[in-house]
Amino acid sequence: MKKLESSLKNMLLVLTGVTAISVALLAYVNELTKGPIAEANAKTLNEALKQVLPEFTNNPVGESDTIFSEKDGKKMVDFIVYPAKKGEEWVGSAVESKAMGFGGELKVLVGFDAEGKIYNYSLLAHAETPGLGSKAADWFKEGNKGSIKGMSPGEGELKVSKDGGQVDAITASTITSRAFLNAVNAAYEAYKTGEVDTVSGASQKNEPATAPETETVKQDSIN
Repeated sequence: MKKLESSLKNMLLVLTGVTAISVALLAYVNELTKGPIAEANAKTLNEALKQVLPEFTNNPVGESDTIFSEKDGKKMVDFIVYPAKKGEEWVGSAVESKAMGFGGELKVLVGFDAEGKIYNYSLLAHAETPGLGSKAADWFKEGNKGSIKGMSPGEGELKVSKDGGQVDAITASTITSRAFLNAVNAAYEAYKTGEVDTVSGASQKNEPATAPETETVKQDSIN
């Protein structure tokens, strides 16, 4: 019996030792990879900003402003606004916005020029159906059927044609299209309320930005 107890103690000691070593190794690896991952993310974001904004000479990431909201006592990021300037002139802003799509959260970076018109966008992340909802990455870009280039949500909320709007939805992916446009409309509200002062470059927040409610109807049957 004593031999059994001794074996169990030894096993527990070995398991404790292995666990401690594993945790230490994971922490070490995490520390090693944290820098490169952050650099890679920053590079991806900077490339996306170059695509969605008019030509700029400042550092939009360094001058970005975050708009928060609170839920259950926790601070949550709603939008990140990236101001773009060419010299001292403000030429527009890009806004990181999100909405719930058919498969999960859709995260979009929308670029607006100084007049509030959509310059371009980049779909940063999504969980939509491959080959259907995933088409949102290009469907709404210039030259494509659902192009939103040059439109301004300030002149009227962007909606799919099925809802009486002016934008052609992705074929068989109406919910994804609605979610995408919800994110764009919400981004415009953040652009408007977090607009950059063209004189000082300071961020102005006159009122909280609120995103339109996401549709909850079922996605087209094949998506």
